[in-house]
Amino acid sequence: MATEFTVQIQDRPGELARLTDALRQGGVHILALHATPCPDQGIVQFVTNNPDATVEALKTVNIAYNVREVLLLRLKDEPEELVRLATAIAEQGININALYVTNQGQVVLDTDNLSSAQRIAMSLGVT
Repeated sequence: MATEFTVQIQDRPGELARLTDALRQGGVHILALHATPCPDQGIVQFVTNNPDATVEALKTVNIAYNVREVLLLRLKDEPEELVRLATAIAEQGININALYVTNQGQVVLDTDNLSSAQRIAMSLGVT
């Protein structure tokens, strides 16, 4: 499992640069990032290589954050892999809340039952 950070930033030029520069200055490497606009703000979700350093970097620029545990999974580069995983998770009545890709080709997955989703992934040979 990995720690995902969620922050809200103003919807204006330079805010994403301010966030990512704070992480860079803190020695933090972003592994995955998802950003989406909302009225007057942006929601940014990301996974880093060092959650403790991420917290410190966010504090230095006064950016509030929330954290949650997510799965980092490496799917085979085959069309049916995501279908197999999503179907197996759905068959167990587990809801997928979020999914996005890391810059290394892994999948960041949040569900309403992470431990069961992790067991399902492992049973399918997804690590």
